[in-house]
Amino acid sequence: MNRTTRRIGTIVLTVAAIAYLVWKIELRTTLEILADTNLAWFALSAAIMLGTVPALAMRWGWLLDAHAIEERLPWLTRAYFVGYTAGQVLPTSLGGDAVRVVETVRRHPGRAAVVTGTVLLERGLGGAATVLLGAVGFLLSIGQFDVSAYLWLEGVFVLGTIVLGFLFFARSARPLLSRAKPFLERVRVAGPLEAFYEGIHHYRGRPRLLGEVFTLTLAVQAVRILAIWASAKAVGIDLDPRIYFVFGPLLFLVMLVPFTLNGLAVREAFFVSFLGSVGIPANQAFAAGFIYFLVTLLLVIPGGFIMIREGLRGGTRPRAEHG
Repeated sequence: MNRTTRRIGTIVLTVAAIAYLVWKIELRTTLEILADTNLAWFALSAAIMLGTVPALAMRWGWLLDAHAIEERLPWLTRAYFVGYTAGQVLPTSLGGDAVRVVETVRRHPGRAAVVTGTVLLERGLGGAATVLLGAVGFLLSIGQFDVSAYLWLEGVFVLGTIVLGFLFFARSARPLLSRAKPFLERVRVAGPLEAFYEGIHHYRGRPRLLGEVFTLTLAVQAVRILAIWASAKAVGIDLDPRIYFVFGPLLFLVMLVPFTLNGLAVREAFFVSFLGSVGIPANQAFAAGFIYFLVTLLLVIPGGFIMIREGLRGGTRPRAEHG
């Protein structure tokens, strides 16, 4: 898909999401709901999101360390916050991941494929943990909530997770992948992709590390789902927290796909659609989505300060040693 097609598709999807919101919500009523936001619940949601960043940074550090790339937790946390800031102007959270890769490679020259592999493996394990949480949420909601319409979306992500896991970790997938090598050589990307694949496949021999990273990811994702619950509570939505273990994983997965710039309108439309399926009025559901958006914006502030401070100091230097 070329750049022009992608841009047209992004515009069309953005307009469609905005049109859906305009059709579903009444602006005046929504503003009244937002004016009555409970700041204590808002603060709890923000605290959850900010407080889990060091745990995510530690997870990344474990993966880097397996390739003898040593970084301290404060720098890894700093890189995460800078990535969140960049993610506000680049497509979805994947844009922020690219910034983390670039900054790390500057400190460890010649390790681009390995660093990229760790970041994408993070995403892959995060997606797998999110899918598992979604499955648990569906089991908990059986007989409690009618969310069967979203089963197909969960199924797509489950299938995608299984396929990617097979391609990257199964030895039996190598013959299949080798068939694509002649084409990749013709387009001159075989070398970088092979290095990237080996960087991820390297972890096949580290099952304990993968288990620890997956467990930590599962815990962080579960806690972050409570940030969505708190955002909804802030605008007066009083649902059983179990429903958010269905809704939250789907929202996290949807936001990974670059439908629009930083999920503009898609996030709020998903709130309106999903919460509407369990009887929440569109205006209130949109308000919850907007509050959650404000919470995610707070993640930008630390990274913004870091970028300004380092800009004034002339930026950061590469590390002298590469572990």
